Amino acid sequence: MKGSVVTALARAVKADIDAVWESVREAERPRIHIVLGTSDVHLKSKFHRTREQALEMGVEAVRYARSLCPEVQYSTEDASRSNRKYLFRVIEAVINAGASIVNVPDTVGYAVPAQWGRLISDIKKNVPNIDRVVLSVHCHNDLGMAVANSLASVKSGAQQVECSINGLGERAGNASLEEVVMGIKVRQGYYGAVTGIVTSQLCPTSAMVSRLTGLAIARNKAVVGANAFAHSSGIHQDGVLKNRDNYEIFSPEDVGSSGTQIVLTARSGRHAVRHRLESLGYTVSPEDLESIHVKFLQVADVKKEVKDDDLRALMSR
Repeated sequence: MKGSVVTALARAVKADIDAVWESVREAERPRIHIVLGTSDVHLKSKFHRTREQALEMGVEAVRYARSLCPEVQYSTEDASRSNRKYLFRVIEAVINAGASIVNVPDTVGYAVPAQWGRLISDIKKNVPNIDRVVLSVHCHNDLGMAVANSLASVKSGAQQVECSINGLGERAGNASLEEVVMGIKVRQGYYGAVTGIVTSQLCPTSAMVSRLTGLAIARNKAVVGANAFAHSSGIHQDGVLKNRDNYEIFSPEDVGSSGTQIVLTARSGRHAVRHRLESLGYTVSPEDLESIHVKFLQVADVKKEVKDDDLRALMSR
């Protein structure tokens, strides 16, 4: 896509940085993305380096990358388990070395939203040169809070969210792009942010990614799941048929979905049954509806879901 940034990930090692630069240098907007841990557990058990040694390693990597590429992103891996004062020092140092994007990752999904949002606020308050870069976050979903943590970051001033279609990623995955995007869109007044994403392409893109990866989308997946606009409770069905706003906070068309579905089950009321019959071309009087609904419930007791063919058979009798 024209105008898109093309990047690849490098360790804070010259050979990695060279390889990334060779792979992205012909892009319209190339970027080198460097990652180096900042938590004590990573520094001790992965790198066998002190905090000071790792800080200098990161600074040298950014300086070298910046000599090659105008855009350099630096990720402070495992930031959620890092000492805050040290994290602030690292961020300030890599900005001075030439980083243009600083990414703060919750690499192992350890953070909780209130804490994570506060960390982003604290970075903005305690890193004096933070206004010179784009502040980014990268949240994993090990405890099921990647989207919540990402949105808390936006509320606290993060300008970039790293996420993925259908929440794909290492282990339990990353923040789901479609959920982050629609969270910001539906609650724009709260978050005070916009994404520029064409949301009507979310469902088609999600389906394409699912098909290409062979990873099915859960029916109850937020935003793009098959049940996202399916209503089976009689109370919900009656409300949706009167006004979709009663139970839908955004429309199926907003995300490119096929539309609202009224799922007929034993919990469905007369209003939903009459609506489906009328959509099939039947005219039903109030008197007939009572007896039809009784027969409908008999069918629904046997079948988990009553389909259109079942209704046609019931009406033919």
